[in-house]
Amino acid sequence: MNKVYQNAGEAIHDIRDGATIMLGGFGLCGIPEESIKALVQKGVKNLTCISNNAGVDDFGLGFLLRTKQIKKMMSSYVGENAEFERQLLSGELEVDLIPQGTLATRIQMAGMGIPAFFTPAGYGTEIGEGKEHRSFNGKQYLMEEALYADYAIVKAWKGDRYGNLVFRKTTRNFSTSMAKAGLITIAEVEELVEPGDLDPDHIHVASVYVHRIFQGSQYEKRIERKTVRLNN
Repeated sequence: MNKVYQNAGEAIHDIRDGATIMLGGFGLCGIPEESIKALVQKGVKNLTCISNNAGVDDFGLGFLLRTKQIKKMMSSYVGENAEFERQLLSGELEVDLIPQGTLATRIQMAGMGIPAFFTPAGYGTEIGEGKEHRSFNGKQYLMEEALYADYAIVKAWKGDRYGNLVFRKTTRNFSTSMAKAGLITIAEVEELVEPGDLDPDHIHVASVYVHRIFQGSQYEKRIERKTVRLNN
């Protein structure tokens, strides 16, 4: 089975209006830059996007928000995007704010085939309204369901033609779990190598989870916030 595609446009060719998409990365670190741009160019609308963050105004998911292609965001951190705030307050955008640990675990459980779990996070708040809760050892817990997606799109440092993936440092956050939770997983990589070139002990996502892979280029790797110390 050939999993290699020439570019992002080919890899996302069948994503249609109304799709639910997981997008990997942590903040702006390790986001699938080329796939996001391809989605903008394709013009698909009414997307539900599951991501740790909502990008910034001129980068990442901010591109899709600016073109109003996202109907609903499911995220844990959204504080860097003024357009996101505007659309939320005006009622143009549906938003599920999810505690970060809960979001990560819901995705992880989907990849493991576990339909639900109990967590204390959010009990007694608006997050817990309408959700089942139970007491364990005298403490209240909310039941949260596993979170699946039609597509999971991640960016890895290296990958081989079979779809085995290696991530670097912070880029592993969310991406390794998302790659296992999508019905179709698309990986863009900085370096595409031949099978056998990757050390099996260093592979973070096995090829069985990855359906499509392509090599990107000219990644910007934007820094969300720069803090510089002035020398006296």
